Amino acid sequence: MNKKTIYTLIAILIVFGIYGYEFFLKEEEKAEVVEAGKDVKNNTNEYFLPTSTTSQITHHEGYSLSYSEPHEQAEWVAYELKKSHLAKTNFKRPYFEIDKAIKTGAAHWRNYKKSGYDRGHLCPAGDRRYSQFAHDETFLTSNISPQRHDFNSGIWNALEQKVRYWAGKYDGVFVVTGGVLKHGLKTIGEENVAVPNEFYKVLIDTNTDKTKMIAFLLPHKKSNKPLYEFVVSVDTIEKLTGIDFFHELDDALENKLEASSSYKAWSFQ
Repeated sequence: MNKKTIYTLIAILIVFGIYGYEFFLKEEEKAEVVEAGKDVKNNTNEYFLPTSTTSQITHHEGYSLSYSEPHEQAEWVAYELKKSHLAKTNFKRPYFEIDKAIKTGAAHWRNYKKSGYDRGHLCPAGDRRYSQFAHDETFLTSNISPQRHDFNSGIWNALEQKVRYWAGKYDGVFVVTGGVLKHGLKTIGEENVAVPNEFYKVLIDTNTDKTKMIAFLLPHKKSNKPLYEFVVSVDTIEKLTGIDFFHELDDALENKLEASSSYKAWSFQ
């Protein structure tokens, strides 16, 4: 074997060694992030977290989520929106990033490219403007779902703004939101990200002597209807999703509140 061949083989081994070491470091980093995602953080009230039908709950600093691998998105995202969180700071919009804390692997943002659907936030960036980190964290791919633009920028945006209004009025609310995930949904991208036909948002306010709840179920399409027409009972959302909301509450109180679909009872208390 001549020197040229030996040098070539050595160079190849060095290249493979470098790539192998980098792969090892990335896998190690991912394992650390996944481990960190198991702990409930300060800005999420664990008491109000729903059950998970997937047994894959991940906690970030500003929100928690239950990831559905078959649908490549969260079945729910939950967070507390305090009055102190409300801010008008306009941070620069970051790039979307894959959520490394999802142990089964979160979907890539490229699935949405040229799909005709927005990368619709579940925990809105507008609810996390109290810090740059909290804002940027909402751009993880585990926090998005395919949404029609006329829905995302229309009725869904109107509901998000209403939630912020209530958070200021009631000195904070706890929010659970997601798409209704089931078998047979249309998918986009190489990873078959499901496109929900409906989206929901469930709120609870416990900052007064009288705890109250409200739930919204919105068809995934453009709408000019008033928000109160989309109010349903929490029980309705539970039947559609198989998720148990606010199960830590006293059973009698939980059953009473989750059966109600009164917009006025929420708005005028």
